[in-house]
Amino acid sequence: MPELPEVETVRAGLIPAMEGHVIEKADIRRPGLRFPFPERMPERLMGARVYRLRRRSKYILADLSTGETLLIHLGMSGRMLISGNIAGEFHHDHPAPAKHDHVVLDMSGGARVTFNDARRFGAMDLMATGAADTHWLLCDIGPEPLGNDFHEDYLVKHLTGRAIPIKAALLDQRLVAGLGNIYVCEVLFRAGIDPRRKAGRISAKRIASLVPIIRDVLREAIAAGGSSLRDFRRADGALGYFQHRFQVYGREGGACNTDGCAGFVARIPQSGRSTFFCPRCQR
Repeated sequence: MPELPEVETVRAGLIPAMEGHVIEKADIRRPGLRFPFPERMPERLMGARVYRLRRRSKYILADLSTGETLLIHLGMSGRMLISGNIAGEFHHDHPAPAKHDHVVLDMSGGARVTFNDARRFGAMDLMATGAADTHWLLCDIGPEPLGNDFHEDYLVKHLTGRAIPIKAALLDQRLVAGLGNIYVCEVLFRAGIDPRRKAGRISAKRIASLVPIIRDVLREAIAAGGSSLRDFRRADGALGYFQHRFQVYGREGGACNTDGCAGFVARIPQSGRSTFFCPRCQR
């Protein structure tokens, strides 16, 4: 599933095609994806101007002139693809409709935005903009890791006494928004923390040190266009390349990149996911 950097990359790529433009046509080609689409979705979208594109955790939110917000979740394989004329510059012609093109939005600037989702685990919904924070998919999400509400004191307070492994704690979207398996593995490697350690048994100093590391990893991944594994593509169809910088994720059996460490990257199952780490230098 795309994590925060991938979703942020898609959001940024959609801005020239959508922000400030009117949805002239909304072609909804099935009744829903993971969940049913909202009632009268085409009529509610057509004629609406996209005021702003923002992100909350792993969701893209398009604030509309109608007072509603379009929520977009990419799911496991969802892609937002752009064709046509973008920001007054030729991009490429609209392709013929593909099998898994489920929602197609024609924008006033000449761009076409297509939500393609082969596995159909993605989602779209419409809600009142003023009530977006209370939407059932968003209401229990924790602070954004790149925002001011996520800081050392916050993380120490919320992990004190926790008996669950630190990796599971950081994957909890109620604690911090948008982190997933890839970036938590990379963060814990940089911090030198064993993903199996109980969160409440890690010193406050080491917990606090995770905050700048989390921010650094996410910012580096965003700058690299995210990580392209399996289905992820940017909105222009290009691949991200942060996967080439992975220190542990997907590197089972590879030599640890820590200077002076003679260990090798291991993989273990945790909470139904694969955890990658160096047992020698992560303590």
